[in-house]
Amino acid sequence: MKSTEYLKELQGKSVEELTEELVSAKKELFNLRFQNATNQLKNTAEITKVRKNIARIQTAISSKAEA
Repeated sequence: MKSTEYLKELQGKSVEELTEELVSAKKELFNLRFQNATNQLKNTAEITKVRKNIARIQTAISSKAEA
């Protein structure tokens, strides 16, 4: 999924849904970091993708809070 499509999807969600998605993304990031530390992670670029998605979710939450 492209980032623009993902942003449009995020903008259509409520703050509660975004918060739930943020929690699951942070759990996924923790799991990826754990796999990386134990040399089980094959694609390390996934960590970067998840970090950027977390930032996108946080941005969407803050923009909804301002409005």
